[in-house]
Amino acid sequence: MNRTLFGIKACDTMKKARSWLDEHAVDYVFHDYKASGIDRASLERWCDEHGWQTVLNRAGTTFRKLDDAQKADLDQARAIELMLAQPSMIKRPVLDLGSRTLVGFKPELYDAALNH
Repeated sequence: MNRTLFGIKACDTMKKARSWLDEHAVDYVFHDYKASGIDRASLERWCDEHGWQTVLNRAGTTFRKLDDAQKADLDQARAIELMLAQPSMIKRPVLDLGSRTLVGFKPELYDAALNH
């Protein structure tokens, strides 16, 4: 099974997720969307599955630095445009399991999803 872990290399939560996957011998490919970007189709799929409110990291500094006009009246289309322009606004990690994705890292959710 092809699994892809999307995120940013230096993020602490990403390090925890990668360590967990490595410790549990889970094969995955790492995609650094800060270095390699992200495609619109992936963002649309994640937002359709989880809601843009979950995928957009509004607690991060990148989002908080936006001016009020950019943060106002957000909907899925506008949130996707923000995340395409600045991928650090995407909540991380996103673990693509093929048939579904997990957003964020919680060891118990990874364990349940990966049947460990």
